[in-house]
Amino acid sequence: MKNVVKLVVLDMAGTTVKDDHEVERCFYEAAILSDLPATRERIKAMQGYPKLQVMRLLWAEAIGQHYPEVEARAQRSYAIFKEVLEAHYHKQPIYPTEGALELFEWLRGRGIKIALTTGFYRQVTNIILKKLGWDKNLTNNYLGRNGSVIDLSLTPDETGRGRPHPDMILKAMEMLDVFDNQQVINIGDTPADLQAGKAAHCLKALAVTNGTHTREELSAYDNDGLLDHVLQVCDVIEQLEASYTLS
Repeated sequence: MKNVVKLVVLDMAGTTVKDDHEVERCFYEAAILSDLPATRERIKAMQGYPKLQVMRLLWAEAIGQHYPEVEARAQRSYAIFKEVLEAHYHKQPIYPTEGALELFEWLRGRGIKIALTTGFYRQVTNIILKKLGWDKNLTNNYLGRNGSVIDLSLTPDETGRGRPHPDMILKAMEMLDVFDNQQVINIGDTPADLQAGKAAHCLKALAVTNGTHTREELSAYDNDGLLDHVLQVCDVIEQLEASYTLS
């Protein structure tokens, strides 16, 4: 049977990679170390965005968008954040989220492509991929080959813009030869993930509620479904296939 869905685009931290608010804590630590006045709640609200962009926005909120030192302060905060985050991921164990590995296997068995996207920069993304073994058989362009766990890894470093812009989803489609947005499902755990999926006009923009944001927090944003965990994507796809067969 022809696949109704040809590509599933998945976020990393909080969606396919366990995140017990670790990124949020690293960000808050960097804010303290760089004298950035930002609350944990404000940092959490900006999860999923490119991290340098977050630093720029937070400093602009703190001292004024047109203040000449915004960029310099943002760069310093970002440099400290990178040190804190990389040290954390180098030292701490990293685990997939509930159902992530089973979902990968299920998608591969159906010939559905798997792309991982993230708000992280490439260096820390590679640390996570390597520790999980998800870098297996990836090319220099982070494309999968025979025997790879995923088919593609993308960061804002490769696309220029991260979430909530749709660029990473559209780049994944281009690199994996998927030409119809209505054959793509995007799933994450933040409002920015949902916004990116909608901006890319995906068939489904989904979010899991066992990541960084609660069901109540996510329900305030336009979405096509809020799931308990990523493995429930299988049910969504099976329902789509059944509807396609009946139509």
